[in-house]
Amino acid sequence: MTVLKTSMRNVLAHKGRMALSAVAVLLSVAFVCGTLVFTDTATTTFDKLFAATASDVTVSTEDASDTGETTSGTGRPPVMPASVVEKVRGVDGVKSAEGTVFSTSVTVVDADKDSLSPTSGAPTIVGNWNANDARTMKISSGRAPRGPDQIMVDADTADKHGLGLGDEIGVITAVGTHRAKISGIADFTVTNPGAAMFYLDTETAQRALVGEAGVFTNVNVTAAPGVADARLKEDVAAGLGGAYKVQTAAEVADANSADLKGFLDVMKYALLGFAGIAFLVGVFLIINTFSMLVAQRTREIGLMRAIGSSRKQVNRSVLVEALLLGLFGSVLGVGAGVGLAIGLMELMGSMGMNLSTDDLTVTWTTPVAGLVLGVVVTVVAAYLPARRAGKVSPMAALRDAGAPADARAGAVRAVLGLLLTGAGGFLLYLSGAAEKAGEGALWLGGGVVLSLLGFVVVGPLLAGGVVRVLGALVLRVFGPVGRMAERNALRNPRRTGATGAALMIGLALVACLSVVGSSMVASATDQLDKSVGTDFIVQSDSGQLLTPQAVEAAKSAEGLERVTEYRVLDASLTLPDGRTAKDETINAADPTYAQDLRVETVAGNLADAYRPESMSVFEGFADKYGLEVGSKVEVAFADGRSAELTVRAITSDEVVVDKGAMYVSIATAAKYVPADRMPLDALLFASARDGQEEAAYAALKTALDDYPQYTVRDQTDYKEALQDQIGQLLNVVYGLLALAIVVAVLGVVNTLALSVVERTREIGLMRAIGLSRRQLRRMIRLESVVIALFGALLGLGLGIGWGATAQQLLALEGLTVLEVPWPTILTVFACSALVGLFAALVPAFRAGRMNVLNAIATE
Repeated sequence: MTVLKTSMRNVLAHKGRMALSAVAVLLSVAFVCGTLVFTDTATTTFDKLFAATASDVTVSTEDASDTGETTSGTGRPPVMPASVVEKVRGVDGVKSAEGTVFSTSVTVVDADKDSLSPTSGAPTIVGNWNANDARTMKISSGRAPRGPDQIMVDADTADKHGLGLGDEIGVITAVGTHRAKISGIADFTVTNPGAAMFYLDTETAQRALVGEAGVFTNVNVTAAPGVADARLKEDVAAGLGGAYKVQTAAEVADANSADLKGFLDVMKYALLGFAGIAFLVGVFLIINTFSMLVAQRTREIGLMRAIGSSRKQVNRSVLVEALLLGLFGSVLGVGAGVGLAIGLMELMGSMGMNLSTDDLTVTWTTPVAGLVLGVVVTVVAAYLPARRAGKVSPMAALRDAGAPADARAGAVRAVLGLLLTGAGGFLLYLSGAAEKAGEGALWLGGGVVLSLLGFVVVGPLLAGGVVRVLGALVLRVFGPVGRMAERNALRNPRRTGATGAALMIGLALVACLSVVGSSMVASATDQLDKSVGTDFIVQSDSGQLLTPQAVEAAKSAEGLERVTEYRVLDASLTLPDGRTAKDETINAADPTYAQDLRVETVAGNLADAYRPESMSVFEGFADKYGLEVGSKVEVAFADGRSAELTVRAITSDEVVVDKGAMYVSIATAAKYVPADRMPLDALLFASARDGQEEAAYAALKTALDDYPQYTVRDQTDYKEALQDQIGQLLNVVYGLLALAIVVAVLGVVNTLALSVVERTREIGLMRAIGLSRRQLRRMIRLESVVIALFGALLGLGLGIGWGATAQQLLALEGLTVLEVPWPTILTVFACSALVGLFAALVPAFRAGRMNVLNAIATE
């Protein structure tokens, strides 16, 4: 009880000094709890939606996915005849059965040909208006579609794009473009997570989505009263003779939830990873806070020891202070986490993924996880300072505040830091020298962890040399004030090292990812320049296949020398030794593709692979199955018959574009795959006549003007799109790493604030002998800048090393160009100085306001 009282008094006596550490705990716990609440809420929302939209039993075609997506390589959903609906209606226990037809392989545009699809990645669904949809949607204006010239849209999509009754929109599918006017607008009665919904009448949906009447993609079955879904499923399956896929409402909902769970898990663990980084940075803040508090209370602790307190009691007192700090920060963090989750929901809503706060889900595990994590991390971080506090002797009551340095501990730190750094460097070397990416990735992970730990441990030793160099370059121009700032930073290398390490972690990751991202873009650009021989690429950014009409339109553009079609087929291969390679992908293209993509071969000539009854394989596949030029391979096309093809070329694995591809000609594939089952083109490649590139580019865009679902890019456009994609991803990562940097800034602020308190008497003496307030504030700001630059220098150097090693692994996948984005690195380094200035504002202001006489009198 005495220990608890002492700890409580110390916390209350130094509550201002503890505040920033509590904020660090709060932010880290809030990020963890916010992530858990957000993902749990998203799961709840989708589970409710899937449960509400699923009929008691659903019948679909055998090749439909578990999640209901029924589009195929033909761009049209597989269908069943209307007679199936009649068969289902005749099954005992069926109350009603209704045929439905829908597709997600669609593009919907307004009258100006602008896309109406969600930008969040949610699907665009076009189907027939049916009783099952009427359970989850309510027509708020207008009426349901009747006839081919009418279509209904969900209210969220209408609001987002300013659509109203009577507006014309176009539904673009593999069948063609169907135009209709909005007859009605329907509101969701459950939370709409962001999908865009469009409804046609049944006959119109059949013709617009499939191209024929009297067919359906699904049958929604409602059970008669008292009939269980499982029993109804068995009866329906028996009635249909096992020719179709039959699922209960629970199975459909589970399949949809499982598909979504993968995405949410990736998001959750990624966010938790960044929260972990913030926690790691917070550890340094807490260690620094308690180390400085222990140093400042050396005489006080010595007096406690002199009047009878044992080492264990002193140790326990500091740990209890950490426990109280962790509890306080964690409790506030849990509450802030719920607020953060609501903020994330609002942010996702602005991006098109709507999550209602009515579904806000806070399970008991979330606050428990936040509290346990926050308290454990805080107590563990405070252990070393507490241990040092326990070692304070009673004689310390007779000395000035400040614990003497432990030379033996410094030597142990030096040896341990060098060992960890050396081990990390060796693992990074092994990673760069690895011949397989999987093996190298393991070495890379170990090297990153050990080298980071090594730099953290050896940081105080590096502080002396690095700060002196930085002082000579940055601080000496400020005269005596600059020299004093340098000496203040050097006074306690352990503190400077720990403070710099907090900033080092975040900036090391920023530098590493910058190098990897820039190298990926540079390597891909280099590969495009070397291997792509075509001028233009036509594709859909949403993954929609190219319709025959669009292909013909592209071929009609003036100024083109050639247009190459490119299709993707599924197949199983039986090798000469009898082994079978299942679920392989065969790329079928026109023979001119050998000119459009200059792929290096290790044997044979790629152009020969487009001869009749011929194919190519990639190097890894050939090595695995012992293939060589002239080998016979039996190819069983998933949508057709089997063919015996001759291997005419073996392509190199040292490529980025089409890495691991196997090629045949479209003509060869067409012999074995029926025309109605032949996949549509995934891409088109077009090349202009010499000197007509600009005119052909404009002509190709004009020819495809009626097909807004497709994008025409030249090589420059393609490179820019690639750079934008990687840039957007990096910006998201940088935004998440900002949390760790914010915590690191709090660490610098806290260190300076505590060091100002520690140097109260010293500051008073300097002011008494003539140091002005402006000079004092400048001294503290410069000290902060040099500490921030120290952390930035270590972090950026470490991150560049990690990034260069990661690029060596990517080189095994064909990304052979290492590019260090020096403008980004130098900008980050310069911004670190600004961070140091910002962090010193409050401590410098407080130091400047200090009363000189009171400061001199301070003990």
